[in-house]
Amino acid sequence: MPLPKDLDPYANPRAFYGAELRRLREAAGLSQNELGERAFCSGTYIGLFESAERRPQVDISRALDDLLGSGEHLQRLCRLARTSKVAGYFADAAELQWQASSIGSYTSMLVMGLLQTEAYARALTRSAHPFASAEVVEGHVRTRMERACLLDSADAPVLWMVIHEAALLLPVGGNAVMAEQLSHLAEQTSSRHRLITQVLPFSAGANPLMHGSTTLMQFTESPSVVYTEGSYSGQLDEEPLLVEQYSSAYDLARAAALSPEASLDRIASAAKEFAT
Repeated sequence: MPLPKDLDPYANPRAFYGAELRRLREAAGLSQNELGERAFCSGTYIGLFESAERRPQVDISRALDDLLGSGEHLQRLCRLARTSKVAGYFADAAELQWQASSIGSYTSMLVMGLLQTEAYARALTRSAHPFASAEVVEGHVRTRMERACLLDSADAPVLWMVIHEAALLLPVGGNAVMAEQLSHLAEQTSSRHRLITQVLPFSAGANPLMHGSTTLMQFTESPSVVYTEGSYSGQLDEEPLLVEQYSSAYDLARAAALSPEASLDRIASAAKEFAT
């Protein structure tokens, strides 16, 4: 995957990283595939870095510096390119959401971040960081609200969300906050034609995704990825067999969930219960 000719290497740190990687690779007389083989990754992956479509990784930058004899040059550029408003473990996944053609999300106890209200996000942030200052909490909330503009972009991905019924009953922030959040979820689901929401009921029993949240992302020209997250950590994986395993588990969860119409009724019912 060659570096696009119209990509300005000085547009941002990631573009500069990509331009420098390409310069060093070509100076070494290596193709993307050849460098990928030596770095134990694919040539496509090298191409994604060079075209600034993927944020560079610290470990692979270290390996590339060793292979290309560039000291710590790429490692330093990597640190600049990885600067982000969101938590470091989520930064790569957050950026990939903007490039995805479709996103499949499963959450067991919470509403997905892109669909959260400000009050709900604030209550979650405060619960995760009970000793943080109000300024820090509000910074996290603002960042999460800014991310929601993805749904309004011209190239917004198809978002298919499976949410466990438990998330509709957990009183995050209190009754008023939950009533607002669930009403917002119902309204967004009804008004956005590229958003599908299904509720996985308690009656469906155990499922392989129930221990946390899972996000599957598909792209027009790049391999699919899966992102899994817990309370204070997350993991982005591109290994095809693992992605396929999560995709199968997600398909089973969708099959066991209520229909979109019945799900919307259940969300509205839960919102009404909190409101009264």
